[in-house]
Amino acid sequence: MSGKELRARVGAMPWAVRLQLRALEAAVDATQRRDGTVNRFLFSLLVDRQAPANPARADAGGVRSVDVTVDASTGVRARVYFAAGADADASPRPVIVYFHGGGFTVFSAATRPYDALCRTMCRETGAVVVSVTYRLAPEHRYPAAYDDGEVTLRYLATTSLPAEVPVRVDLSRCFLAGDSAGANIAHHVAQRWTAAPATTPPAIHLAGLLLLSAYFGGEDRTESEQALEGVAPIVNLRRSDFWWKAFLPEGADRNHPAAHVTGEAGPDPELPEAFPPAMVVVGGLDPLQDWGRRYAAMLRRKGKEVRVVEFTEAVHAFYFFPALPETGNLVAEIRAFVESVAPNQTT
Repeated sequence: MSGKELRARVGAMPWAVRLQLRALEAAVDATQRRDGTVNRFLFSLLVDRQAPANPARADAGGVRSVDVTVDASTGVRARVYFAAGADADASPRPVIVYFHGGGFTVFSAATRPYDALCRTMCRETGAVVVSVTYRLAPEHRYPAAYDDGEVTLRYLATTSLPAEVPVRVDLSRCFLAGDSAGANIAHHVAQRWTAAPATTPPAIHLAGLLLLSAYFGGEDRTESEQALEGVAPIVNLRRSDFWWKAFLPEGADRNHPAAHVTGEAGPDPELPEAFPPAMVVVGGLDPLQDWGRRYAAMLRRKGKEVRVVEFTEAVHAFYFFPALPETGNLVAEIRAFVESVAPNQTT
């Protein structure tokens, strides 16, 4: 497809969505410093609006949320979402542990689009959603974000949720989910956890992976990265290279195992027998789409169950915008995937 045709497809999105995407791009570019650091204060002023938790009263969708400290020594926190009508006597709920995107360098669980997405997932799936605010690069490079994800699972396995969360969780039905860099984190945390599962009861069983617009990469430039360069919003080669340089170890290239997980630049990653089934969401206007398809192909080669869900007119971060039909369809797909393993427990 020609660049003109691709631009026309991107331009067919609602003008308000295009305007917000351009504002986000401008903020990212304005706050990425030449020395490889990020001006977080400016980024927060420009676009990163924070949503407060609502522990006492439910929102309009019947969801409450509570902020918890996962690891005081590192400052890792999480926001826990649960149905307001749930109580300790109800059946245990599945749990979705969510990792936000942002190129490993920006955003948090309280960022408004992520707060809204996690509330929607909680309401529609009946699951308890635990959205993790992990440490950010470049101050905290690989493997800090993966460590924080693993610590969050240990927290859930060994620590009771605060009294403000009057609902039981079923740790045998735990899903890891994330978008963009968060999807990368979810994959690596799943690989770690299933290779060396926690021995302290109650054990966490990973029932599935939900990867949205997964951020994988390599020294190779894929066909979609090249075709959508200068056309698609948010992800381009310059920004992507900045994010990988910020996150990966000093001196590492994009073929590092944290980025390149699909096998072309070396052997396929080792996936334990207990590695969970995956749903991989791909946008047809996302430069990362080929990496998502390669990832799914790698899982199939390894004998793992994987389902690819494609939205042909979706750009990167389309799930930021509830008004887009693809976002509603995505939530329905997430609900179906969770229910396929964890039947909905909504009361």
